This record gives sequence, C-alpha cells and structure tokens, in this order.
Amino acid sequence: MITKDLTKACVCSVATFVLMHVAGCDSKAPAPATTGSTGTPAHRHAPGETHAGGHSHGGVAIPLGEQTIGSFRVVLTRDEGAIVPGKDIAIDAVVTPTGAAKTAAVRFWVGTQDAAGSVKAKADIEDPKSPTQWHTHAEIPNPLPSESRIWVEIEDATGTKAAGGFELK
Repeated sequence: MITKDLTKACVCSVATFVLMHVAGCDSKAPAPATTGSTGTPAHRHAPGETHAGGHSHGGVAIPLGEQTIGSFRVVLTRDEGAIVPGKDIAIDAVVTPTGAAKTAAVRFWVGTQDAAGSVKAKADIEDPKSPTQWHTHAEIPNPLPSESRIWVEIEDATGTKAAGGFELK
C-alpha cells in the first residue's frame, strides 16, 4: 500500500513539475499550430487584421532589395531590429511569377548559400487575399558566418528550386 501511494505521489509530482515548467517558461499565450512551417513559430493575425504592402510587426520594415530568382521576381524586407546570433528575424517577401510558373513553397535561411549551420524556415502566405506575400521567422545562426546573407529559395509547382541571396542589413 505504501509503495502504491509513493508511486502515485511521484507521478503526480513529476507531472506537476513538468506542467509548471512548461507553462511558466513564457508569459505569452502559445501560438496556434500551423502546417507547412519548419523551425519557425506560427504567424497569425487577429480576425480582420492584414498587412498589405509595407507590412511590419517589429517596427519599420527594412527594404533588402529585389531580384529575379528563377521564374520569380522577389522583393524582400525584414522587420526593424538588431541582428543577433541565436535569435530570429522576421522576413517578408513578395514573390511574383515572371511567366506561367506557380509558387509551391518559399523558404528562407540566414547564413551561407549552402545553408551549413542554418535552419531553413518555410514561409506561409501572409493573407489569402494577397497570395504573393510570404512571411516567416528564420533563425540567425550562432555563430553567424562572415558574409552571411538572407537566402530565399522558391520551389515552383514542378518541383524546380531556385535560390538567391540578399544582403543582411
């Protein structure tokens, strides 16, 4: 009987510790789960809240440039804030086909072109009414390699991938 009670007490103590630890780690409400994102927190808006054009969550949007990547024209911005190794960076891209290509996926990473030591983050469409606007949060590697860039990889509907790098500023 004592062994049974002791076992129950241990199980309850461990469960309580785990729940307190998980719940007490962060004062923010947990983000809703999403499908299709890897290594990034979910990005959602309140009902009716959208961000057209110069969208920004962390202050002023910093323009990083525009270029053609494969069959797509990309305009890239990031949210204002320090670039800190080990933290993340909010990235937005407007990805427009230059022909008949259809965008299947957009991925971002910070670092070198080969993504060594980086985590690729799959972006989500920001607003279904603006299907060319993609958003994610990408990890900044620690240590941050010299000559690091923000890389954008676009996969089209045929599975063809193309990538381009933007100055990390």
